[in-house]
Amino acid sequence: MTMTTPRLTLAAAVLGLSALSAGAQGFTPENPECIAPANPGGGWDFTCRQVGKQLQDLGLLDQTVQVVNLAGGGGGVAYAEVVNKRNDDNDLIVAASSATSTRLAQGAFPGNTMDQVRWLASVGADYGVIAVAADSEIETLPQLLDIMKNDPRAISVAGGSAVGGWDHLKVLIAADAYGIEDVRTVKYIAFDGGGEAVTQLLAGSVQAFTGDISEAKGFVDSGDIKVIAVLAPERLEGEFSKFPTAREQGVEAVGANWRGFYAPGGMSDAAYDYWVDKIATLYASDEWKATMEANGIAPLDLQGAEFQAFVADSVNQIQTISKEIGIIR
Repeated sequence: MTMTTPRLTLAAAVLGLSALSAGAQGFTPENPECIAPANPGGGWDFTCRQVGKQLQDLGLLDQTVQVVNLAGGGGGVAYAEVVNKRNDDNDLIVAASSATSTRLAQGAFPGNTMDQVRWLASVGADYGVIAVAADSEIETLPQLLDIMKNDPRAISVAGGSAVGGWDHLKVLIAADAYGIEDVRTVKYIAFDGGGEAVTQLLAGSVQAFTGDISEAKGFVDSGDIKVIAVLAPERLEGEFSKFPTAREQGVEAVGANWRGFYAPGGMSDAAYDYWVDKIATLYASDEWKATMEANGIAPLDLQGAEFQAFVADSVNQIQTISKEIGIIR
């Protein structure tokens, strides 16, 4: 799966930020809050905590952003909470990603659609990874997929999204690219966040992990896991350049997980413009660029209406993929 990254011209970006700043005048959050729709340790948790901390460190917010972990339903519990109970909360933002658009695309949030919330901005894209425990005898992606192909029951793969979610889709895309005819035989076990999935890998309950580079990095640094494939078109830069891509191992699998935020559908225009402006200013900062580089996050610079359109396209694209591999009909 490939991603296109629309780019704003410098002039348009400056004009857009000026308009947002003007529109956001008169609003300041009293108790800023970010919901991470998973347990601590995963990508949504990372997004909330890093963005919240840097908004304050850069002086873009005077108050501390309270991070609330609200796990369940692959993000569905948080989504329902926002739509049904906090629809007009101007102080609230929620971490989102390709996992969110995947669940929406597949109708996995009962009664909920993407137009019930307001999509704020992206903060980058996180390439998918497939990893195993550091002491595993498996060293390459083809080796893992060979075992799956010959004995599907021998390998269980853990991920931080629900069955049929983005983490699940990534390993199915790899399996399909490798020639596993019925990808439904791949054993996938869902957990509430990447951190919990890696914990099960280290406990020996599963044999592989599918997630994103940012949530895997800490476990790589601690020596607990080894990344056997990055689902990027080419090797990442810097310290991530040591990890092989699936493509260079002969497996044509590419998957990037966008990261960003949505807000309650009833949020006021002033509050919406305020949050879009703050996230856009953070994204443009040298500090956020350093965070992206340190965590293997690729550029994806979209705000406001442009981000809303991007998410809509993502939902449509994932619906097509899900139908192709039999997740939905």
